[in-house]
Amino acid sequence: MPIQLYNTLNRQKEVFKPIQENKVTFYVCGPTVYNYIHIGNARSAVAFDTIRRYFEYRGYEVNYVSNFTDVDDKIIKAAHAEGLSPVEIANKYIEAFKEDTAAIGIKPATVHPRVMENIPEIIQFVETLIAKGYAYESAGDVYFRTEKFTEYGSLSDQSIKDLLVGASERVDDTMTERKENPLDFALWKTAKEGEIAWDSPWGQGRPGWHIECSVMATKYLGHTIDIHGGGQDLAFPHHENEIAQSECCTGHKFANYWLHNGFVTIGADEEKMSKSLGNFVLLRDLIREVDPQVVRFLLASVHYRRPLKYDHSSVEEARTNLAKIKEVMRKLHARQTSAEKEFLVGDQEELDQLIQLEEQFVEEMDDDFNAANGLTVIYNMVRVINRYLDHSQVSLPLLERMTQLLSRLLAIFGLKFEFNDLLDDEIQALIEERTQARLNKDFVRSDEIRDQLKAQGILLDDTPQGTQWKRVD
Repeated sequence: MPIQLYNTLNRQKEVFKPIQENKVTFYVCGPTVYNYIHIGNARSAVAFDTIRRYFEYRGYEVNYVSNFTDVDDKIIKAAHAEGLSPVEIANKYIEAFKEDTAAIGIKPATVHPRVMENIPEIIQFVETLIAKGYAYESAGDVYFRTEKFTEYGSLSDQSIKDLLVGASERVDDTMTERKENPLDFALWKTAKEGEIAWDSPWGQGRPGWHIECSVMATKYLGHTIDIHGGGQDLAFPHHENEIAQSECCTGHKFANYWLHNGFVTIGADEEKMSKSLGNFVLLRDLIREVDPQVVRFLLASVHYRRPLKYDHSSVEEARTNLAKIKEVMRKLHARQTSAEKEFLVGDQEELDQLIQLEEQFVEEMDDDFNAANGLTVIYNMVRVINRYLDHSQVSLPLLERMTQLLSRLLAIFGLKFEFNDLLDDEIQALIEERTQARLNKDFVRSDEIRDQLKAQGILLDDTPQGTQWKRVD
């Protein structure tokens, strides 16, 4: 079954057909690095990381590019507030972004380009648009002639006429004087006194916001890319403007598929989380209080296009569900030391169930990366595995197959569990002593050892298959 994805451009699900067989070119708008990211920003990063990982699971080679906007009004303002240069501010929050996203299992992009590293390419891109008549200089600024691109508004499903009415209501008199049309947008902005700036044919200035993504996407992925992703709030005007300037510059379709993730909502009114509304929770603050894997699991557990509600109950639900998965992985690890070396009679039945469930998982994820349904299949796998682990005898080959399969699927969600192979000699000796004490009905000593091990972070579980243990934080 081929992968189907919801293409915002056409407002319907479509079969994914890559430009090159078994390869995916994938561009995702990254953060503006003037502050630490909140969990709304992290949700977008998790959504597209999960989609990227699923493509890789399905055998695709993914060239994944996600930029850092390191030149922006907000960065200049933050630099003044913190007494740093814009470059220092950008460097500070890029490193913070890398630390925070690594903590929740997000893979680094193939390339993380920065605006400051691509100024010559941006200037050349703007020059091409001017030469083709799609852009014009005005008082040191350069603007894109929106009305010359007849498809403008197609991504956000708006007509140019309606957009012009809205634009005319938003633009102030100064901007109106500089623009030929209220809907025209800036490709290059003349520098104000004291601001970071670069030399250009139009004087000292810096790039507009939209131009950077067009330049970096085409530079690293080619004139036409397979997939462009970002938050729903970027569809207009950012992505709309990217399409216009890219296709007018290159003469090629910019992106074949557009994916947009839903917002994180917060509070009783389920308001969108954002820095501008002041209702945000920083990711780095949250992962100090909550296991980062729980945070990752929460952010990946809802279909990427749907809103994700953040509250205490959603965190606890994620914690509970993840604990069940982690526990079955621990049991699989623990039973391997005493398992039979060959397949047992009846193993094929469990193996067939798991194969069917993996096929069902693929079917769910192939349907526009439906992570919620995919996780439901994983929960069913956990139940099958737990029933098998209740058997008095289990086989090592099947335990290894179960571990491998579950690990592969969990890796799509950025989850990985590691368990220590051995206790140290002292703790091992205590477990053996406790086992003998229980055989001797010396329950006082048995309880003493259990409490002693608990104090060292070792929890014991007396099962029909013997005493099992796990470490706790």
